[in-house]
Amino acid sequence: MQRRQVLAGAMAAALPCLPAVSSAAAAKSILVGGLPVTCNLTLPVACVAKAASNAKGGGPAFEFEYSKYSGWPEIKESLMTGRIQAAYMLAPLVMDLTDKKIPLKIVSLGHRSGAVIMVRTDSAHKRFTDLKGKRIAIPSRFAVDFLFLRKMLAKEGMTPKDIEIIEMAPPDMPAALYAKAVDAYCTGEPFGAAAQRAGYARPLSMTRDEWRNYICCVLTVREELIKDNRPLVQELVNYVQAAGTWLDLGPASRNKAVDIAAGRKFFNQDPNIIRFVMENPADRVTYGDLRMIKAEFDDLMKLSLEAGTIKRPVAYESYVDESFVKNIKPVTITL
Repeated sequence: MQRRQVLAGAMAAALPCLPAVSSAAAAKSILVGGLPVTCNLTLPVACVAKAASNAKGGGPAFEFEYSKYSGWPEIKESLMTGRIQAAYMLAPLVMDLTDKKIPLKIVSLGHRSGAVIMVRTDSAHKRFTDLKGKRIAIPSRFAVDFLFLRKMLAKEGMTPKDIEIIEMAPPDMPAALYAKAVDAYCTGEPFGAAAQRAGYARPLSMTRDEWRNYICCVLTVREELIKDNRPLVQELVNYVQAAGTWLDLGPASRNKAVDIAAGRKFFNQDPNIIRFVMENPADRVTYGDLRMIKAEFDDLMKLSLEAGTIKRPVAYESYVDESFVKNIKPVTITL
């Protein structure tokens, strides 16, 4: 498997913008790292909703600030070193880091579904088995997209040896497919929708059809933040969970979320592409069910062990803290 070095320059430019971490006990605001992907859409909604509530004088005056990253290696490094104390992360990556004694806990899901396998519109690939012997790009071995690809291989009686897997930054994937540098790519949105809307790619497989309870990006915090400032973590979870419920109320909420996320402060993307993800079809990615279910994490663990991305089983209680979800204070989002 080839490994691409991704976006180190972008991170180098981003890091100096982050303030030093202050005492967690005294903190009233927090930077939350995220990527400009629709799996992270609950985060900008939560940030804006909390700011709106604060402006009206409602609830504890905590502030959540979105900190945009361009790749998982960079966000992982910042969370490991404590430069940021909260971020949306890949669930298997959190399991692996916890096993390596990095003090992290998953405190909420961020979404469900939202991964696709894309092929060129003019290709002869009509079924997944048509990809035998082809070059397929994935974001990372720790990405759940990789597990989705492996799940599809197993379903069709194939193995990873039947394809050539290439690691590639998701923003590069649509161009690589267009240039025929790869035959397909498997990733989260909006990078499938970008090529589909442009007219040169179509989805071959989608998690909405193949893996309905698919989970990938999860809200993760450092344990010292939990120890020193539980009210802040609780409020963050309250708003992330409320953002998920609000997003799945219908088109009006989703259109508003598109306008928020497309802005320069957040994803800084073409709103038409994000809207395409929200509408084609409406359950391409969902947010309304952010329950943390041990059996689903156990399934992810099993798949990660089989994939070799995790070396040994990691106890659920060592990387998940359910207490915040169990103590959610309902928040009404009015945007």
